[in-house]
Amino acid sequence: MPSIPEADLEHVLAHTRGLWEPLRGSHLFVTGGTGFFGRWLLESFAFANQRLDLGAQMTVLTRDPVAFKQRLPEVAGQSCLTFVKGDVTDFTLRQVRGQLPAGHPGTYSFVIHAATEASAQLNENDPLRMIDTIVAGTRRTLDFAAECGAHRFLFTSSGAVYGAQPPDVTHVSEEYSGGPDCNNPRSAYGEAKRLAELLCACYSGRGIEALIARCFAFVGPGLPLDIHFAVGNFIRDSLNGGPIRIGGDGTPCRSYLYAADLAIWLWHILFRATPNRPYNVGSDASLSIAELAALVAESSGEPVEVCIARPGTPDAPPSRYVPSTCRAASELGLENWIPLPEALHRTFAWNRAGAPALAPAVTKS
Repeated sequence: MPSIPEADLEHVLAHTRGLWEPLRGSHLFVTGGTGFFGRWLLESFAFANQRLDLGAQMTVLTRDPVAFKQRLPEVAGQSCLTFVKGDVTDFTLRQVRGQLPAGHPGTYSFVIHAATEASAQLNENDPLRMIDTIVAGTRRTLDFAAECGAHRFLFTSSGAVYGAQPPDVTHVSEEYSGGPDCNNPRSAYGEAKRLAELLCACYSGRGIEALIARCFAFVGPGLPLDIHFAVGNFIRDSLNGGPIRIGGDGTPCRSYLYAADLAIWLWHILFRATPNRPYNVGSDASLSIAELAALVAESSGEPVEVCIARPGTPDAPPSRYVPSTCRAASELGLENWIPLPEALHRTFAWNRAGAPALAPAVTKS
């Protein structure tokens, strides 16, 4: 796969330049660094580290460092990145220190916990494993943070903590007190994220300043095109010549933040957010799945048909998964700098530059 475009990394740096000084000569530990979020964190960190001459180092926990290095050798080859092998549910400080290069102190000022099995299939077929991965992984990483001397701990939570968004709530805010249906096994992901947030709050008594990023939906280079993300499925269908297939009626409402803006938001939350105060991360520009498919088709630059499986139910309110971002805007000055049409254009360009083609499949949304 190609690297993240330098223009995007320049964009991230332009909006985070004043944040990085606390990392000068310091060490940062990351779980989930080999996923979609992680890749943007790794590459934007390495870019800022080089441009600002920070002399900082990042340690990345992964179950298979060799596979990651084979998949993304240019990223893995950055001298400021060290990859250590371990499972997020049971890794130890001793295990990590045993894999660090000579001279590394084995202590960290900041920890980012972004490791989650973001799999609709896993949530459906093995909810207990989903819960264990999120809850046990979060507690283990919190313990690690306390043991290694970290004081700022960023947890990438999810908008799923709110449960089903009421149809009369166009943008769900952090003040909304609803939650997932705890009697439905499909709520495993959202309920586990809720419990993980509670764990973060409980560790405040151990000197951990936990920062909570409730993440919604995103688009950009590196987004998987072959799993349950609707926008990724639509881009895949377009790259394969179409048609874009919508398995439902196209009425659900979503919104999408570009990945470069996502990285900006996460770095701001890590360095500047109020501890134990959640911040929604996403775009507040809502559109229906049908409108999204049409926009993807237009952005592809090719004549691509959109096929909707069934008509909507008259007068039925649409389901929504759209955040209010007023808190992030007012307290941290964060914006959706790159609008969705441009985000799609950049994502298409990146995929056409070298990402492998994928087999078509029907999107269920």
